[in-house]
Amino acid sequence: MEAILGQIEAYRKEIEAFEIGNAAQLEEYRIKYLGTKGIVKALFGEMRNVPTERKKEFGQVLNDFKQFAEGRYESARDTAGSSPAASASSIDLSLPGDPLPAGSRHPISLVRNRIIGIFQRLGFAVADGPEVEDDWHNFTALNLPENHPARDMQDTFYISQNPDWLLRTHTSNVQIREMEKGKLPIRIICPGRVYRNETISARAHCFFHQVEGLYIDEHVSFADLKQTLYFFVQELYGKDVKVRFRPSYFPFTEPSAEMDVSCFICGGPGCRVCKQTGWVEILGCGMVHPTVLENCGIDPAKYTGYAFGMGIERITMLQYGINDLRLFSENDVRFLRQFTGAV
Repeated sequence: MEAILGQIEAYRKEIEAFEIGNAAQLEEYRIKYLGTKGIVKALFGEMRNVPTERKKEFGQVLNDFKQFAEGRYESARDTAGSSPAASASSIDLSLPGDPLPAGSRHPISLVRNRIIGIFQRLGFAVADGPEVEDDWHNFTALNLPENHPARDMQDTFYISQNPDWLLRTHTSNVQIREMEKGKLPIRIICPGRVYRNETISARAHCFFHQVEGLYIDEHVSFADLKQTLYFFVQELYGKDVKVRFRPSYFPFTEPSAEMDVSCFICGGPGCRVCKQTGWVEILGCGMVHPTVLENCGIDPAKYTGYAFGMGIERITMLQYGINDLRLFSENDVRFLRQFTGAV
């Protein structure tokens, strides 16, 4: 017992003489005296060798020694400059911060926002709707009843639990939902993601993005539609863009047309994006079919309207000279970094 007490007194003098002038010496002190394998813990292990009648006396001496060693550590920590307060005071706030890598919007988002901005200047509001849709809003209300041959134009992802529900094949479902509200006139654009079971290639994907537009009021004509779309492509591609309209067929519009612009990828000779024609179709359009108006409770004898729809990916490919649609969804940062700082 007396030998251990003498050893403790020797350790006390050793601690008083221990030089702590920097963080390294402070850490050395902590490990030697206060660590899990340090002297203080080892001395507490000697308690089992002390006679029972003297354990209380020995315990008091050990606690005093432990407090002494910890007190020496706490006071030395301030002078060694390793305390949180000392560390904070040693920070040079005038130094520049660490640089952060600049992010960017996805090219699809850039073009989507630009398209929205152009149509908002013409008074169009933005409308949104569900991506999981029922058959009525996606097909039947658009003059596409069950077993209509035009449904074969859109390879649809049906939800197996309920065959009347599907992933929308276009954002026309938003148009139907807005018309059903009965608040006229309507002037909206409907951007969003759509899904079709197509073979993935340079020109097609199983999901893509659309912007559709709808304008319904009294005395709306096909001339209004053409002027709106002429303004749109000139604002998007410049005043020198070449445009052509071709007659087409859509069950939900009559008459219907497709609008092409000159291919900016090849400049005219032909490439795989324009199918060697020098022209790229960017949207379909037409006057809203009277049956569609009736399905939504709108009187076709009083109101007329036009509708149009375009794929954002195709617009983006022309905008930035991209020749493969698959690049948009591969998340290759080498591709995406090209659009840092784009507006």
